[in-house]
Amino acid sequence: MAKLNQIIAVEKGVKSKSLQDITAAHHKVQKPALLAGISRTYQPKDEEGEQLPPESTRVQVQAEDVLREMSASLTRLFDVTATKDWANCAARADVTVDGRTIVTDVPVSYLLFLEKQLTDLHTFVRKLPTLDAAESWSPDPSTDWWKTDPVRTIRTKKVPRNHVKAEATDKHPAQVEVYYEDVPIGYWTTVKFSGALPARRVNELVERVEKLQQAVKFAREEANGADVTDQRVGEAVFGYLLG
Repeated sequence: MAKLNQIIAVEKGVKSKSLQDITAAHHKVQKPALLAGISRTYQPKDEEGEQLPPESTRVQVQAEDVLREMSASLTRLFDVTATKDWANCAARADVTVDGRTIVTDVPVSYLLFLEKQLTDLHTFVRKLPTLDAAESWSPDPSTDWWKTDPVRTIRTKKVPRNHVKAEATDKHPAQVEVYYEDVPIGYWTTVKFSGALPARRVNELVERVEKLQQAVKFAREEANGADVTDQRVGEAVFGYLLG
């Protein structure tokens, strides 16, 4: 008895061959010259007339033969696809991670869906924003955000000062140079907030998604190892169509 994964393995080749056969059949019946034949003989008007040899062209393609060839090819495709689809209805497996069963008795079609969704989810989780590692963060219960410890900084203001380079004399005015001095006038207390995630949390999520991905793939392989019963659908279909 064949396994489901064996049927899946041959399905692509059967589809490809059927497509080639259908294309070839279509081309044959679309060439009128191949379906046409003729036979003619010549008889002179009297015995002294010119004798000409008979002429004939054989029919090269018979439409009924093309139909039989096409139905034979498609019957194989119909049977293989039916065998796979019938088996997919029954093939199931559990998704288990670290000994814990996450989902039970999952059909193959849903396992394939899960694989695609988890691939997209993996991409999303890996790109989640993380907290700036240069800061020290802690949870803030009042906002449900992350926050840093308060940092106090001085606010200054530039105040002009005069520097007398030379005192005034009776002959020259004083030489004064203006410069600016930073004078403390207050204090800023800064607390930063963030809605990003700790890198540890992102790494945990990535690891969980990857474990589930592996579990789903394993479950699909297990389900695809189920025995299949050959289906004979093509003969019934073409028995009606060409009957």
